[in-house]
Amino acid sequence: MLQAFNLTRTSDRHTLLDKASVAVSSGERVALTGASGSGKTVLLRALTMLDPVDSGTVQWNGAEIDDAEVPRFRSRVMYLHQQPASREGTVESVLEEPFQLQIHQKKPFSLQQIVGWLDQLGKSESFLKQSHIDLSGGESQIVALLRAMQLNPNVLLLDEPTSALDSETTRKVESLLVDWAQAASDRAFLWVTHDVQQADRISNRAIRMVDGKLEAV
Repeated sequence: MLQAFNLTRTSDRHTLLDKASVAVSSGERVALTGASGSGKTVLLRALTMLDPVDSGTVQWNGAEIDDAEVPRFRSRVMYLHQQPASREGTVESVLEEPFQLQIHQKKPFSLQQIVGWLDQLGKSESFLKQSHIDLSGGESQIVALLRAMQLNPNVLLLDEPTSALDSETTRKVESLLVDWAQAASDRAFLWVTHDVQQADRISNRAIRMVDGKLEAV
């Protein structure tokens, strides 16, 4: 589904991406490991065309993405930042927000689905009434994840989505995401993690980034 060829980016003579090529196919759960500063976040942002590259191409289903197609592309390939921004309103209102965008207006907001996912994560329906701005870092990560999952993307690009969570909740999020990826044949994720054991638990393929270059594990 998602392919990138020879992505290169430099900044102040420092190489951030060095001819990085990667493909994420349907059904894949890819773990991306590497030291801090090796270029993992830069790669995810390049894959969703949020940041420019000096050279290289990104393709969706075998074709390059025209500027006019970027919004639709990002509705199919979603990037989750490690530290989601705080938003005004309740958790429920934050989850409902994306459906106001034109690209998502035809999709229904399912409170029942959200409540089911919260139950899997050990949270009650009352969580939806909490103020989003008062959430902990881990709770904000959970809301950002559910906000993306409900929009039914094909690919999730996850930048350490459990970094602020305790070990028990981390395992629940891992299980939820693996279940999500396996529930449809056209889903996949690319998950950045520093935890090698987590990479083993959640992935069926692993790659590593070293100084802007991608290597198979």
